[in-house]
Amino acid sequence: MEVSTHAAQSPAAAVKQTPAAQSPAAAPPSTAAVQAVVPAPSTGVLAGIDVLEADGFRPLKGLRIGLITNQTGVDRLGRSTAEILAQAPGVRLRALFSPEHGLQGTLEEPSVPTDIYRLPDGEDIPVFSLYGDTKTPTTQMLAGLDALVFDVQDIGARFYTYAATLALAMEAAAAHDLDFFVLDRPNPINGEAVAGPVLDDGLRHFTAYLPVPVRHGMTIGELARLHNMSGRVGARLQVVPMRGWSRSLWFDQTGLRWIIPSPNMPNLEAASLYPGIGCFEASNISVGRGTPVPFRWIGAPWMNAEAVLKRLRKAKLKGYSFETASFRPSKSVFKGKKCRGIRIRVRDREAADPLALFAHLVCALRDIHPLEFGIRPEEMTRMAGTARFADLYRSGAQPASMILMFRSDAARFKAWRAPFLLY
Repeated sequence: MEVSTHAAQSPAAAVKQTPAAQSPAAAPPSTAAVQAVVPAPSTGVLAGIDVLEADGFRPLKGLRIGLITNQTGVDRLGRSTAEILAQAPGVRLRALFSPEHGLQGTLEEPSVPTDIYRLPDGEDIPVFSLYGDTKTPTTQMLAGLDALVFDVQDIGARFYTYAATLALAMEAAAAHDLDFFVLDRPNPINGEAVAGPVLDDGLRHFTAYLPVPVRHGMTIGELARLHNMSGRVGARLQVVPMRGWSRSLWFDQTGLRWIIPSPNMPNLEAASLYPGIGCFEASNISVGRGTPVPFRWIGAPWMNAEAVLKRLRKAKLKGYSFETASFRPSKSVFKGKKCRGIRIRVRDREAADPLALFAHLVCALRDIHPLEFGIRPEEMTRMAGTARFADLYRSGAQPASMILMFRSDAARFKAWRAPFLLY
């Protein structure tokens, strides 16, 4: 077990270059409709919940716990962590907490309702939402608990909100003198690649919370260690590490089940593109929400897709192929409107750089559609993690300058993050 309570220098100093109504009892988080088993590799990975089970739940014995989880919290056999801990000998599950999208991972509303969960003995316990108006566990929610346990699959991009939920819950645990356990899971897009600027000092938002690059290459347990030490949180943190995971592994090389972590993240290809294409959520184009290919296509009714495609092919970006494609999104941006756009396919994920792709796309759209295309600067600053990006964009900078900025912090961040790594 890893206990982390001491403080460390902030990454900004080390890296930065420039200045409730209840509903009927909930079932365990279901994976029936969303899981897909990937081919098992020669090596098998045990997630934190599997290691905890193998250890007989020893660290949690005698504790009254609250579990932060959703449909991705399952063991290697597909059993939900909520169900497992509800029946674990000597462990008393007293509350559940859900991140964005709710316990089942299917909701897209800005506010997620409170629910109840029925234990095997028939007792009902509350399910509290950590999204919407209340993103941090309150004193009332934590009453009667000795510890919080976190088991949620992250995606590997800073602006994916599950890591912010982890950080806020850890801060609440420290403030209320509770133990905090993280059942570790893989970074699905591997633990080696790092890209994007480290978060600017003073920039703090639910989608810009931890001082890491856009693509940070860390597991959720490692992010917990980083926040606890560098953020001087001082929680009694214990990370239950995986067994068999190494930093070079992508999710489909672990033998673990891919369970859709949120409604618009259907597969590993989408996850690998998300650190780049996700930045377009701070613009006025569709990123494919409400189409069969979220985060694998961008479009708009006014887009000259052929001109954008020509720019992309001229750039000769490694790891990708592109084609024009039209969709009519059923939700989100341009709902119900026919959009022309670019379909993106990952051909070599080791060579592909999603932030370089974003740089080429955003410059192409700015140059080809100066009147139609636009970014929301404040929101884009949160997505990119730095005001430097919006400055470059407004100055008319070309992709090479943006890519240099995206890559400038990577080496120093890798050195700075080293004490927090577990694998």
